[in-house]
Amino acid sequence: MAIENYDFIPLKVDTKIKPFKCKDSDLNGFLFDDAQKYLTELMAVTYLLEDLPQSKTVAYFSLLNDKITFDPEQRSIWNKLSRRVANPKRRKHYPAVKIGRLAISEEFASQGLGRDIIRLIKFMFTHDNRTGCRFITVDAYQNAVGFYQRCGFDFISEKDQNDVTRSMFYDLKRFQDE
Repeated sequence: MAIENYDFIPLKVDTKIKPFKCKDSDLNGFLFDDAQKYLTELMAVTYLLEDLPQSKTVAYFSLLNDKITFDPEQRSIWNKLSRRVANPKRRKHYPAVKIGRLAISEEFASQGLGRDIIRLIKFMFTHDNRTGCRFITVDAYQNAVGFYQRCGFDFISEKDQNDVTRSMFYDLKRFQDE
């Protein structure tokens, strides 16, 4: 089912969150226990995808500011990343938006909603953007790395290959040029 069939709602401090359960208890806990606190502290903004007739939260994602920083030990990756930016604009840090959390309800999983949400985030930061932002970053759990690769994300570093999460990025210029 397409993302257009659901209501897209920015979470507010007084939002009553509708039932939601994904396979990851940390992601469930963040939505119910932390998302509104992060909003209050201006640390992250969470967006809900809701099925209003069924009174359910279908999915959610949280965004926060980030940056990609030059790591001298990862020169080859950094050179690849920097080549994407016009020479006079190259720097040691690039502005980014981070996907802090992205979760789909078990009931609505495997319907392409994750891919649609990534596409929506790409659109949000290339159209009517309110701040300069060249990249999307994510610290992807190992079991989600393949999903992010299919969505066009690359690894920021090879140092985290055996870690619980992998740092990945997507160059928004690619989406803008599509």
